[in-house]
Amino acid sequence: METMRAAVVDRPGPPEVLVVRDVPRPTATADRALVRVRAAGLNRSEIMTRQGHSPNVRFPRVLGIECVGEVVEAAETGPPVGTTVAAVMGEMGRAYDGGYAEFALLPAARLMPLSVELDWSTLGALPETFLTAHGSLGVLGLAPGQRLVIRAATSSVGMAALSLAVAAGLDVAATTRNPGKAAALEQHGAAHVLVDSGDFAGEVRRLWPDGADGVLDLVGGPSLRDAFAATARGGIVCNSGLLGGSWVIPDFEPLAHMPTGVKLAVFDSASLEPAVAALALQGIAEDVAAGRYSAHLHKTFPLEEIAEAHAYMEANRATGKVVVIP
Repeated sequence: METMRAAVVDRPGPPEVLVVRDVPRPTATADRALVRVRAAGLNRSEIMTRQGHSPNVRFPRVLGIECVGEVVEAAETGPPVGTTVAAVMGEMGRAYDGGYAEFALLPAARLMPLSVELDWSTLGALPETFLTAHGSLGVLGLAPGQRLVIRAATSSVGMAALSLAVAAGLDVAATTRNPGKAAALEQHGAAHVLVDSGDFAGEVRRLWPDGADGVLDLVGGPSLRDAFAATARGGIVCNSGLLGGSWVIPDFEPLAHMPTGVKLAVFDSASLEPAVAALALQGIAEDVAAGRYSAHLHKTFPLEEIAEAHAYMEANRATGKVVVIP
C-alpha cells in the first residue's frame, strides 16, 4: 500500500491537533481525480473547522479548502494526467479530505485547469483568496470612482480585493487594527488607510460624511452593524468573511439596525461554478504573472510545520496569504 504525508485532525482543538503522519494514498475513481498538491493556501475557515465550529464535519479529517497542483491519476472525465489545476471549496476539507497533504482525491468536476507561468507558492496564494475578492466586488457592483471600504484589508482576501478594486478604478479606503500594517496598504494602492480603533463607522464618516458607496466586510457577525452605519443611502454591504469568529449577529433587528436604503449581500465562494471560476482565476493568474498586481504571498511553511502555520495565522501576524508547501 502506497502512503503519503498528510496533516490529520483527529479531534477539534488548538493548532497542535494538526498532526502530520503517513496515511494511505488514495487512488482515482470514476468521478474523482488524484492531484499531487504543490501548494495549499491557508484560510480562516480552516481555523474554525479545526476548533470544531464548522457544522457537519466528522473527524478525523484532512483540512484544506483549496490547493493547486497537477493531476497524477485522472477520473473518467475531467482534466487529463499532467494538467495544472486548482480546486476550491465544494466541501473540500470538510465533507472529504482536503489540501493539507501530498495528494488529494478531488471531484473532477470541480477542478479548474490553468495555464500560466507562476511558481507553485505564488499560484497557491490565488484561488480561494482572489476568487472570493473577485466575486465580492462583483456583488458590490461599484463603478469606477465610487467609494469602497475594505474592512480587515490586511487579511488575504482584503489584500486581494484591494488590488482588484484599485485596478477597477474605485476610490478605496482600507482598514486595519494594526498601525504597523498601514504602510503595506498604501504600498498596494489604498487611497485612504483607516486604523480601526473601535469607531469604524465614525472613521468612515469623517472621511466621507455621506458614507461609503460600498463596504466589503470581512469581519462578519456583530461588526456588520458598524458596516451598515458607515454606508451611504443606496449603498451596499457585502459580507464575505468571518474573521471576527462569530457566525451570527445577536439580537439583530433589521428595522432598528439597518439604515433606510442600505442593502446587505453576501458572497460565498462555494457558490462559484467551476467553469466560470476557472476563467476568472486564469485571468487573475495572468495579471499576477504580468506584474499588474501582487499575489500578496506573505509567508510559506512546509507541511511538517502546519501547526506553526495555523498558530501564525491565528495570531494575525500575516499581511496577505499564508501558503503551505507539501
